[in-house]
Amino acid sequence: MPIGERGGWERCESMYCGVETDFTDDVPSLLSFHISTGGFDYVLAPLMNPSYRPSLVEANGSSVTQVLPVSGSDLVLAPSQWSSHVVGKVSSWIDLDSEDEVLRMDSETTLKQEIAWATHLSLQACLLPTPKGASCANYARCVNQILPGLTNLQLWLRVPLVKSDGDSMDQRNDSWELWNSFRLLCEHDSKLSVALDVMSNLPSESSLGRWMGESVRAAIVSTDSFLTNARGYPCLSKRHQKLIAGFFDHAVQVVVSGKPVHSLPKASDSNTEGTQRYPLRSYLDYVAYLFQKMEPLPEQERLELGYRDFLQAPLQPLMDNLEAQTYETFERDSIKYIQYQRAVAKALVDRVPDDKASELTTVLMVVGAGRGPLVRASLQAAEETDRKLKVYAVEKNPNAVVTLHNLVKMEGWEGMVTIISCDMRFWTAPEKADILVSELLGSFGDNELSPECLDGAQRFLKPDGISIPSSYTSFIQPVTASKLYNDVKAHKDLAHFETPYVVKLHSVARLAPSQSVFTFTHPNFSTKANNQRYKKLRFNLPSDAGPALVHGFAGYFDSVLYKDVHLGIEPTTATPNMFSWFPIFFPLRKPVEVHPDSPLEVHFWRCCGSSKVWYEWTVSSPTPSPMHNTNGRSYWVGL
Repeated sequence: MPIGERGGWERCESMYCGVETDFTDDVPSLLSFHISTGGFDYVLAPLMNPSYRPSLVEANGSSVTQVLPVSGSDLVLAPSQWSSHVVGKVSSWIDLDSEDEVLRMDSETTLKQEIAWATHLSLQACLLPTPKGASCANYARCVNQILPGLTNLQLWLRVPLVKSDGDSMDQRNDSWELWNSFRLLCEHDSKLSVALDVMSNLPSESSLGRWMGESVRAAIVSTDSFLTNARGYPCLSKRHQKLIAGFFDHAVQVVVSGKPVHSLPKASDSNTEGTQRYPLRSYLDYVAYLFQKMEPLPEQERLELGYRDFLQAPLQPLMDNLEAQTYETFERDSIKYIQYQRAVAKALVDRVPDDKASELTTVLMVVGAGRGPLVRASLQAAEETDRKLKVYAVEKNPNAVVTLHNLVKMEGWEGMVTIISCDMRFWTAPEKADILVSELLGSFGDNELSPECLDGAQRFLKPDGISIPSSYTSFIQPVTASKLYNDVKAHKDLAHFETPYVVKLHSVARLAPSQSVFTFTHPNFSTKANNQRYKKLRFNLPSDAGPALVHGFAGYFDSVLYKDVHLGIEPTTATPNMFSWFPIFFPLRKPVEVHPDSPLEVHFWRCCGSSKVWYEWTVSSPTPSPMHNTNGRSYWVGL
């Protein structure tokens, strides 16, 4: 049974807790003790007798008849039990980078034999021991030979969660560097993940944050890391609790390791009796308590679970007509339309003083009206402020226009709303507008061609007219996003690395605060108006973070609708409870390692052609990356 199911979560989001065990050749008894009696979900168990050395077998001349000293026949458990209840543990003595050739060769042979046995048993995962020295090249080479042959088996590299404050470049002072060098040697293989040994002392928050963007599969918590509460039971420090909660949120399994180190108080309650029968029970109960006390996911977050770290191509709203389902999704975002209604109400009050409210009629044009939510918000703003309004609803999608006509008829808006079935860039308006309202923003602000559309539409705005939104700014920040990088890499082509994706970011580490990129203001009556842009940005990692790998850039926007009414998804100023936009992700073909003392220098361009708009991006420091998407060769937005 899982240690708990979080309120409102799908069953697949339940968490499981394992226990690290010693070698035994009686696996059924091992499972009975730790799972049936102890309550754990699986064991992390050695597959091979720790005394086994291939060279000793060969020296005895019995290598042909010798049976490998594994933990029992595959027949002692059903295949489903091996798969569900056992994670294999490769012998901890192996040292594939040893100077001792016999030890090195023994290690290579044993590694391959144990992984082959784990594959035979249909195990889901196997734990690789921590590299012994500063160099792990031969270890990584052998693992890299094994990885292509695996189908269902995942390999977890055991890495201690340490980061000293010293300036030494020794990988043992910062275990992230050990992991990074190993996974780079293995070419970011998606079947290679990391299992972190959680110690009693934790690195800084910034240093820990790096791991949230890595493929961490397990957190192995030693019993030595637990403190003792007032009742004598094991508990974790506040920082450890926060870390474990973060791991839970990223579907990281917890494994309890070590002997019991707490002398529990004598009592007759059933919990203590259970602990006496099974000595690690109090540690499992505490891990379960941490999981069950987590806040339930909000309704909207639960609905978006399936979109977490799922890459989607951005919309092409000018080239393509949106489908009814897409309109439906955006129209459910009530927060967005409340903000628009507030902005229109303020603009109407500024435009028409109270003493003229009964005389003057404000002309408002909704450009890109869709199925009418902005029309409704504008009319509600007029009713709220007691202002007279005449609305032109301009929409190029003939299918949405059908819905608009039905809406106007149903609501009795015939006298106030005129529907125009036309592309706003080519319509000739019968009169000038006081207010121009649009919702043409993309996840990066201008990536759905709002500047080009509004430049084309502003000719029917009065010289002192108001545009809602009045301005918008894009933002980027560097991120570690191992899963996203591997998903892009899986396509095995250049084009996918040169395409920005809309994605509900979850398993990412945000490495530095976001910075503004491009800003557009409307209306823009300048005769030298130009929507091409270029920006150079410099990001610095926190000094205590340690180095990190940048897989790409998360992009956001913030928009001023009118005066103090804003709308946006930039993390520090994001509009609460709004879900119309997920962030955008710009991948890097080759991830860049960045250190706190060496700024990351990034260049972004917005380029405009006669029939398309596209972005180009590159990193120039600390190491140059290739130019991405030159001439819009892989991705563009059609005009």
